[in-house]
Amino acid sequence: MICPFCRHDDSRVVDSRPAEDGTQIRRRRECPECGARFSTQETALLNIVKRSGATEPFSREKVVAGVRKACQGRPVSNDDLALLAQRVEETLRLTGQAEIEAQEVGMAILAPLRRLDEVAYLRYASVYRNFNSLEDFEGEIALLRAVPSSSTTQSNSPSTKAKN
Repeated sequence: MICPFCRHDDSRVVDSRPAEDGTQIRRRRECPECGARFSTQETALLNIVKRSGATEPFSREKVVAGVRKACQGRPVSNDDLALLAQRVEETLRLTGQAEIEAQEVGMAILAPLRRLDEVAYLRYASVYRNFNSLEDFEGEIALLRAVPSSSTTQSNSPSTKAKN
């Protein structure tokens, strides 16, 4: 690592610590030439390959912005959206690939969004999967009813209702 003070082309790592939920490493470095200390952060790259073929770094903010539209008027907090974006990133990183197709990002959003809010899920899925007819919506609603999400099962269970 080049020293930002004297431009010497070497430095020594003095300390390393995890940062940002363990997705980054912060390193404290010292230049053997001038003795100055500086910090660096390292992050494993996760690039998204868009339909056009262009690549861009994964962005939790873009996930939140896309999902926020589907959640308008729904009881979903900013913290819920941040957690969803974190889960999406974790899912994508677990693939072990450095480059992910944009289509896979959308697919990774669907499951946690369904657990968060089924109406928002249906809104997002209708745009993402390009629903063209009422039958598309009916088919997806039938699937939602046939396979309830874990949050729906818990909130509709008799023991949960008795507590409320």
